[in-house]
Amino acid sequence: MSPNMASSTGKEKLIADEEEVLQAVILADSFNKRFKPLTTHKPRCLLPICNAPLLDWTFESLALAGVQEIFVICRSHAELVKTAIKNSKWSKPGAGLKIVPIVTAKETFTPGDAMRDIYTHGIITSDFVLVTGDLVSNIRIGDVVREHKERRKTDKDAIMTMVVKQSGVNHRTRSKGDSAVFVIDPETSKCLHYEAVTGYPPKKYASIPREILNEHPEVEIRNDLIDCSIDICSVEVPSLFQDNFDYGDVRRDFVHGVLTSDLLMKSIYCYIAKEGYAARVRDTRSYDSISKDILSRWTFPLVPDDNHPGGHSYEHLRGNKYIAKDNSVILSRTCKIGNNTLIGSESQIADNAQVIASVLGQRCIVGAGSVVRNSYLFDGAVVGPNCVVEHSIIGSGVQIKERTRVERGCLIADGVVVGPQAKLAPFSRLSKRRQDSDEEDEDEDEEFQDAEEQCEEEQDDDEGEDGDDEDEVDSELEDVEANQDPEALAKLGSDTNAIIWPLPTVDEDEDIDELEHPDNQRLMRIGDDASDLVLSDPGSVTSSESESDSDSDDDDDRFGGSNPASSTTSLPLSTPSNLVAQADSAMISEFQQEVKQSLDRAFAEGHSVDNAAVELKTLRMASNVSLRLVREAVIAAMVSRIKIMAGGGIPQRQEIASMIARWGGLIDKIGGVDPVETVETLQEYCASSDRLPLFGQILAALYQDDIVDEDDIRAWHGNPKSQGQGIKSTSLQDNYNKCWVTGSYMIKQFDEQDSDEESEEESDDGSESRKGNPAVKNPVAQELPAADANSSEEDSCEESSNEENDEGDTDEDDSE
Repeated sequence: MSPNMASSTGKEKLIADEEEVLQAVILADSFNKRFKPLTTHKPRCLLPICNAPLLDWTFESLALAGVQEIFVICRSHAELVKTAIKNSKWSKPGAGLKIVPIVTAKETFTPGDAMRDIYTHGIITSDFVLVTGDLVSNIRIGDVVREHKERRKTDKDAIMTMVVKQSGVNHRTRSKGDSAVFVIDPETSKCLHYEAVTGYPPKKYASIPREILNEHPEVEIRNDLIDCSIDICSVEVPSLFQDNFDYGDVRRDFVHGVLTSDLLMKSIYCYIAKEGYAARVRDTRSYDSISKDILSRWTFPLVPDDNHPGGHSYEHLRGNKYIAKDNSVILSRTCKIGNNTLIGSESQIADNAQVIASVLGQRCIVGAGSVVRNSYLFDGAVVGPNCVVEHSIIGSGVQIKERTRVERGCLIADGVVVGPQAKLAPFSRLSKRRQDSDEEDEDEDEEFQDAEEQCEEEQDDDEGEDGDDEDEVDSELEDVEANQDPEALAKLGSDTNAIIWPLPTVDEDEDIDELEHPDNQRLMRIGDDASDLVLSDPGSVTSSESESDSDSDDDDDRFGGSNPASSTTSLPLSTPSNLVAQADSAMISEFQQEVKQSLDRAFAEGHSVDNAAVELKTLRMASNVSLRLVREAVIAAMVSRIKIMAGGGIPQRQEIASMIARWGGLIDKIGGVDPVETVETLQEYCASSDRLPLFGQILAALYQDDIVDEDDIRAWHGNPKSQGQGIKSTSLQDNYNKCWVTGSYMIKQFDEQDSDEESEEESDDGSESRKGNPAVKNPVAQELPAADANSSEEDSCEESSNEENDEGDTDEDDSE
């Protein structure tokens, strides 16, 4: 028995050791053309972001998460990817990562094809992490893996855990053209339904199988989640792709297919990350967003001045400015470097040039008087004198000659020359003519010669793949060159070597994926606000039309456009902008409810103000809301708890004073002090609630407790908004004006107090007579009216003001 037990124990130990090796699969291909022509001669995963290739950011993210073995699945430009891996710091001994490039067949056109190729190679031996080659993340994936493995012990059918993160309406990394609706079991985090949502044409309803609602008494229907494109997969996931050849996209086909299949009986879960950052560079808009997130240090510790994936060294200056540390950057004394800007080594910024919210690669030059704003210049790009570059991506070695204007949304591929005195239309896409590109390609082939000699067996296969890539490129460029507009080319300047790529169009009879539709792609490109797109459903039924419809139509409307006998329930789904706004509105409402519950607990349990502030800060970070919303929630919660005393008077003032004395300090301890905003928020709440008569007394109490001071009240009072300007509702505007009038009485008291102080300072006897008779700060002790003044109240307030003056003078005399 003993030897057998020892043998069994040894096997279990070996298995445990094998499970400790965390594998990851990177899909290096993007399988779309959103970065064309920048990706004509290189894959997207090798494009630089903040001066390091995207693939290196992905390696860094996986290494930070504890991954030890990585398989890079590549099809297009495979030799470039392999060379980049070989030259990466992660391929050096002692790096702690084993990176294996896998070249797929030329028939690999979708992520599903790549997954089937993974199955064919048989490289996966246990649960693995599936990501794309354009991921930037600092999320601790190891925690997700452990949760996935623990779940597998109780649910053998759990095959995938998707990492998602909650976002707000203004979250810049949230895609407007590619989102989704997740139906989640709140207790188990099991994903019950997944439905992709495109931005245009807008989608009105999300169809949810009725049996989900019948079988689960409580579900969360969410479209406020960012898909991080990080999946923890079981070993059988590649085989499911192999068994279902119609699975092309991981989300739209595989996840949706598994969840709607009656045969597979597999489970998929969501991991809603509460901490950390994760986003994928899906398109040029997200490229811009993620670049700014990196510069704003949301990705810490993956930031330019620490753990830079490219191995560069930058100095971090105030305003999130990053300058190469090797003292090779030349900055003119009269140039301007704006916030959120990174400048690579050996770059030069000439006199009166401006670089604002942009990234410059190595050896970039910005000429005198030029402006580069919200743009990205790759290595060796040159901007001549008096040029303007707005919201664009400029490839390596591009020359923009003098007096050239590059409008928003332009993509200029490597080696292009534009100008002089050219003006690029918004969203222009330029690349070099083929004869110019061929010479560069020959130079690149020489650079890869050494690497090719070391892997001769792979060379035969890879040459075939690279040859196919070049054939595809030549064919595509040939089509572009054959359809050039001479007048448009003439506007590119006399020295140009560029060709103009046509804007994407779709024939009416052409069947195209909604996601890749040109109108939907506009929501995903840099510099495009798509303001001219009608983001509403022209087929929506208006209320008047629905009233005239038949009874059966009324029944359909009552059930959200679906038949009660149907197997699916259609829930209203607004346009992308409204969809996100509704999600944010729900999130804000939930946050306000949580604040109320938090304060309820604080009141009931007698928490300290400091402890309550800590909990509110935590809620704010978890909900990703602005500080003003937190202040609004706190003031609303406090004021709503002030009891309205019958008859008002002293009991009412005591009630208010008690509340402010106990909880008023919380307003300034939630993360920022803005007393003017405090008064604005108080006015907004009182004007729209039954607490309007209490506005003056609450403001007086805030003043007495030093939460706001005289200057703050004057600043609020001087703002036109305090009188209700811009408010459409007449009744609400009147209420605002009543608050403003109440504030006028306080201003009047302040003025009279100042006048009394001046007159008293002129009298030498006044200070002596007031010694030993100190007064407390109480210029507005009596009840202030909301609209109408009361003479007796004014007199009482003036007396209190004089008492405060006495106190001030006493202090001055004592100091003398």
